[in-house]
Amino acid sequence: MTQNTHDVLAVASQTGPSVAFFDASGFRPLGVLEVPSEPHELCFDPVRRRLYATITYRSGYYRANTARAHELVVIDPDRRRILDIVDLSPERAPHGIALDPSGSLLWLSVEAYEAEEGALIALDADSLKPVRRVPVGAFGPHWFALTPDGTRAYSANKEAPFLSVAGTDGTGPAGRIPVPGSEGIAVSRDGRFVYAAAPKGEFGMRGPVPDAGVRVIDTATGAVVRTHRTDGVVFPVHVTATDLLLAGELRVQETGLRAGAPAPGLLHVYGADGAERGQVEVGAFPLTIASSPDGRYGYVSAVTSSTVTVVDLPKLEVVATLDVECRGEAGAHGLAYIPAPGA
Repeated sequence: MTQNTHDVLAVASQTGPSVAFFDASGFRPLGVLEVPSEPHELCFDPVRRRLYATITYRSGYYRANTARAHELVVIDPDRRRILDIVDLSPERAPHGIALDPSGSLLWLSVEAYEAEEGALIALDADSLKPVRRVPVGAFGPHWFALTPDGTRAYSANKEAPFLSVAGTDGTGPAGRIPVPGSEGIAVSRDGRFVYAAAPKGEFGMRGPVPDAGVRVIDTATGAVVRTHRTDGVVFPVHVTATDLLLAGELRVQETGLRAGAPAPGLLHVYGADGAERGQVEVGAFPLTIASSPDGRYGYVSAVTSSTVTVVDLPKLEVVATLDVECRGEAGAHGLAYIPAPGA
C-alpha cells in the first residue's frame, strides 16, 4: 500500500488549543482548527469520516490541573470544522480513545470521580450516546488498547501497580497484570502481546531510571516475557502495520540552568523478533506516536518542543519536522492519520 498524496495528518495542540492539519506526503500545513481547552488524543473514524478529540483538562496536566474537562469534539476532517461537542458528564477527564474493530463502539478512558472508579466508557459510534462503563479498579487509566477482536481492553494505570484487563462486554475487570505505574500501551496485531511503558514518568526525573522501558506481556498467560530497557522513562508506544514496535523515550538535560528539563527524545524501533532495529532523535518529551497505513513512516509528537518528527522507518531517518502552534509549555499531543476520501 502506498501513501496517498491527499492523505492528512492531524495533530492536537494541548495549549493551542487546536487541531492542526498537514499534508501527509509533502508535510505542508493545511490549516488549524481551534477547539476547547485542552485537547489531548485524537481518533479517526474511517466509516463515518469523523475525527474525534478528547478534551481532558481546562489547563495543566494529570493530577496538576485547574479543572478536569468532560467533552468530546467531533470534527469533519475534510472541511476542517467542528460538527458537534459532546458533553460526557458526569464523566471526567476523557483521554485515551479508540474505535473498536467492528466500528460500532467508540471507547474512551476517563478518570475516577466521586464514588466511581476510573473506567473505560463505550459510546455508540453512530449516536455518540454512552452505552457501557467498564471500571478498571484504578484512578487514572490514561491510555488503553483493545485486542484485535475487540473482546478485551488493557488499561495502563499511572499510579496503580498493575495493568487492568477488562472484558469489553461490560463484565468488569477480568484481571490484573503486575506492572509499575504505567504510561503508553499497545497490543500486537496478532493479539499475542501487550506492550506497556513503565514505570510512570515524573517531571524533573534525572539520570537513568531503574527498570525503565517497555514490558512485553504474553496475553495468554499475563506474564512479562521480556523488557526492552531504556535509560529514561518511555511514554508512548505504538505498533505499525509492518509489526514494528515504536517507543518514545523521554530524556532530560543533566546540566545547566535547565537541568531536569526535557531534552530531545529518542524513538526506539523494535522488530517483531524483539531485536532493536535502531534509534532516532525526536522532539523534546515525546508523547504520542502514529504511523502511516503502509508502515513506512512513523510520526512522533513532542509536547515540550511542540513538534512532530516524521521518520522513515525502513531507513531510520528523519524526513521532516513539523512545527505545531501552542500558547504555553504544552504543545503537540494527539495524532491521527486520515486517508483521503475513497482511499
